[in-house]
Amino acid sequence: MDPIAWLQVALVCAMGAASPGPSLAVVLRNTLAGGKRQGVLTGLGHGLGILLYAGLVVTGLAVALAAFPAVEAAVGYAGILLLVWLGLSFIGVRLPSAGNGRKAATSSAESGQHRSGFVAGFLIALLNPKIAAFFMAVFAPFIRLDANGTEKAILALTAGIIDAGWYVLVALALSGTGLIHVLHRHASGVDRAIGALLLVLAAGLLYRML
Repeated sequence: MDPIAWLQVALVCAMGAASPGPSLAVVLRNTLAGGKRQGVLTGLGHGLGILLYAGLVVTGLAVALAAFPAVEAAVGYAGILLLVWLGLSFIGVRLPSAGNGRKAATSSAESGQHRSGFVAGFLIALLNPKIAAFFMAVFAPFIRLDANGTEKAILALTAGIIDAGWYVLVALALSGTGLIHVLHRHASGVDRAIGALLLVLAAGLLYRML
């Protein structure tokens, strides 16, 4: 693959990863709730979800899925439900298996919450239809018809590694500064603010889908 083309793809992927949204909110909240390890695992889970989407695009499966609007709509609505569930649990609404905001996070930390952080990161990426559209727009100009498996794998891995690297860096930077102690002192307020943000993002996504 042309190094210049790869650098262009890497730059666009980095810009996409750094843009604020539900993924960043979940990484920040999980880092606050469970510390460095949970934040890092959330970032790694998100990177895996991105790698999956990028793999679908480079193999052409995303084009096939886009031909079935019902599948795309189902993923979109599932993503909305996930955002609503997370948002309500963060602001303190009691939900099945969620408990209430901060208390649920503390209990989860005592019984293997780090795995749930990884799953949350993965799902927040997997159930976001905007990510699929983003990669179809980003990768389309760079995928040659005669591209071999190695070239496609490089593209997909580039996206996944850059995304995971960014969110892991966010988790490490947050947990490694005094800011984490300030946020801990206002944990309930932070939870409610992030929960409200996720609900607003869910409403915006539902509006666009309708």
